[in-house]
Amino acid sequence: MAQASEITAIPTEVKSPLDFPRDLEKDAEKITDVEISEKSSVAADEVQDDTAPKYTEEEYKKLKRKADRYLLPLMWLCYGIQQTDKTSIGTQATFGLSKDTGLVGQQYSWLTTVFYITYMCFEFPSNIILQRYLMGRTLSCYMLCWGVVVLCVGFAQNFTQLITLRALQGLFECCISPGFILVVGSWYTTREHASRSLVFQSANAGFGIIANLTLYGIGSVQYSRGAGFQAWRYMSYFLGSMTILTGCLCLFLLGTPSEVRWLSPEEKKIANARILSNNTGHDRTGIKRWKWKQARECLIDPCFWFAGVNAFLNSVPNGGITAFGSIINTNAGFTNLQVILLDIPRNITSVIWFICIGVITSRKKNLRLYFMTVSVLPPIAGFIMMATLPNEPQYKWIKWAGYFITVPCVVGLFLAWTLIPSNVAGRTKRTLTSSFTFVGYCVGNMVGSQIFTAKDAPRYIHGTIGCAVCFGIEFVLLIVWRVVLVMRNRRRDKQLQEQGLTEEERVERGKQLGEQDYTDFENPYVGQTLVTPTLYFCWDLI
Repeated sequence: MAQASEITAIPTEVKSPLDFPRDLEKDAEKITDVEISEKSSVAADEVQDDTAPKYTEEEYKKLKRKADRYLLPLMWLCYGIQQTDKTSIGTQATFGLSKDTGLVGQQYSWLTTVFYITYMCFEFPSNIILQRYLMGRTLSCYMLCWGVVVLCVGFAQNFTQLITLRALQGLFECCISPGFILVVGSWYTTREHASRSLVFQSANAGFGIIANLTLYGIGSVQYSRGAGFQAWRYMSYFLGSMTILTGCLCLFLLGTPSEVRWLSPEEKKIANARILSNNTGHDRTGIKRWKWKQARECLIDPCFWFAGVNAFLNSVPNGGITAFGSIINTNAGFTNLQVILLDIPRNITSVIWFICIGVITSRKKNLRLYFMTVSVLPPIAGFIMMATLPNEPQYKWIKWAGYFITVPCVVGLFLAWTLIPSNVAGRTKRTLTSSFTFVGYCVGNMVGSQIFTAKDAPRYIHGTIGCAVCFGIEFVLLIVWRVVLVMRNRRRDKQLQEQGLTEEERVERGKQLGEQDYTDFENPYVGQTLVTPTLYFCWDLI
């Protein structure tokens, strides 16, 4: 294991975090780094004073409650719609999409694969756009565009049209998850990242309940009118229209503290002062300079690689179950309408699990990786059950039970996303870590959709076994990840114990380094505590 001096890149003007000068002065380069472009979200008169004024705890709580009222329901709705738009193709396939558009062989699998190809290719450019321009407006425009694409899917007549639309859908949807993570990081303190992120991520299941009931109603019409109704087309009409309406709503409400219109100038200052305790800087999305030093630092940070590999391993089963879960259940003996209804208890369980994790992690520290590790164990058993049991009437409910217990698998990925704003400082490094994580997510989903091959139908044994193997490897990786963070925190704990600074001095130094865009390697005060509440330097394990 590398020593502390080997894992910490100290800036030239600071030889060591232990002899950090008591009177920190910002050099010209750092001031330049936080200059705001003309299209930035922060007005000049709001950032002239880099010293955060003192506000009362009650003022902070009032601001937090207001942010919760405006942002959390909106992000929950947006994320739920995005997940439904992306995954509804599995339900549509059971209502005749493949037959009506003449899909053969692996063409259906490629509809999922091409989505994640464009999702991955445009992930990095989208992060740059989010960094340089108004985040709320940018996210809203992306959402309007993909709403139009989803609406057009309902008019598709063949594979060429479908694959083109799915490629465009991936292009426009790629920014929603990293964008929301950045929004959370710009509004909330480190301890609140997990609970707030889980609120909107719970829409993956929570909104799924609403969507499933709606799709069930649309599908029922096909049973009464006959196959000529083509219910899958009307599902696209409904989802696309709803996405467009929500995108219009986001234009007025979504953004960072410096962008939104529903905060007063004083409230914007309170919001920025509040997140300075994260020691990762301001909410400024218009930083001009790209820092190659921070990019090189990513290559030597093992947690950068853990984040990407974990996303890949978790997303392989996600890609498979998203595209083929409904098909597997219909092959097991359920009707397409029954499959929609049977997803509702699965979604309810997911919501309850998310709520429990959110409440516990907001009250107790250092639990995120524990939850991530535990959550991949039931899916291992579930995929083995689906792979080994035959498609016979007496086994269909047991196979569905195996499908049901794959519910907690997404926690391993969703909580890993919340570690990015909590643990990674430095705008360039955070952008790269976020991008690499979502590249792993995209590649994993591509692989997942392709390991379920047409020749393996109807049981798809090779695909389901592959998913179980991925979860087994992820279990080991998560254990190693936490060990690395614990050892890193202990080294920094020992260093700062010898420093002899007061709690106030540590907090002040951490804020100053965070404001100057130092990374978590350069700033020894980043993150939550691991041992005592007086040390502000540890990597977050929550």
